[in-house]
Amino acid sequence: MYTVSDLYDLTHTAAAPLLAPCTYPWEALAGIGDFILNLGATLSAAEYDHPAENVWIAKSAKVAPTASITGPCIIGPETEVRHCAFIRGNALVGAGAVVGNSTELKNVILFDKVQVPHYNYVGDSILGYKAHMGAGSITSNVKSDKKLVVVRDGTAEVATGRKKVGAMVGDNVEVGCGSVLNPGTVLGRGCSVYPLSSVRGTVPAGCIYKCRGEVAQRQED
Repeated sequence: MYTVSDLYDLTHTAAAPLLAPCTYPWEALAGIGDFILNLGATLSAAEYDHPAENVWIAKSAKVAPTASITGPCIIGPETEVRHCAFIRGNALVGAGAVVGNSTELKNVILFDKVQVPHYNYVGDSILGYKAHMGAGSITSNVKSDKKLVVVRDGTAEVATGRKKVGAMVGDNVEVGCGSVLNPGTVLGRGCSVYPLSSVRGTVPAGCIYKCRGEVAQRQED
């Protein structure tokens, strides 16, 4: 339920060559920076600007002059980076995405058409195709005790071997405003999270997370 193939359609990201060999998506986190550097060197100068060291921005993207972008970073075609966005490096942002006002990114893969539009923090995380994080929702990527992050699904556990792991968010996920995705959270494809939630563990595909202990299967129309 939390493998790469469970969560993501890799036709919607330039990171497919990085993710495809991985069993679990968090295995790709360590390689994001190097992958961006290698990919960036191959990008067409006719399609991408190279305004700073290790930064490539599609000519069709719209980037506010107040945005702060540090490489390695690739901003995809038709993407919008809004006022005071803070991209701290190791960020691969797909096509048609929105990185909103005062949103911070660090060591992330955002698939095509991801929206993190208002006051979001996304760190050490992967957000799938058309995933949307409501205003003020964040990924928490370090445990309070600073121990290595473990991904949990009921009684099953998978050690990540990493101190920093945010959330693995599947395709077409909706995260409600003001929610916190705690370290190692996995949200299956097409699930929804109620506003002001604190989410831990794994939420199955197609489910609605209402609160801890209350997860409902979405009803088909």
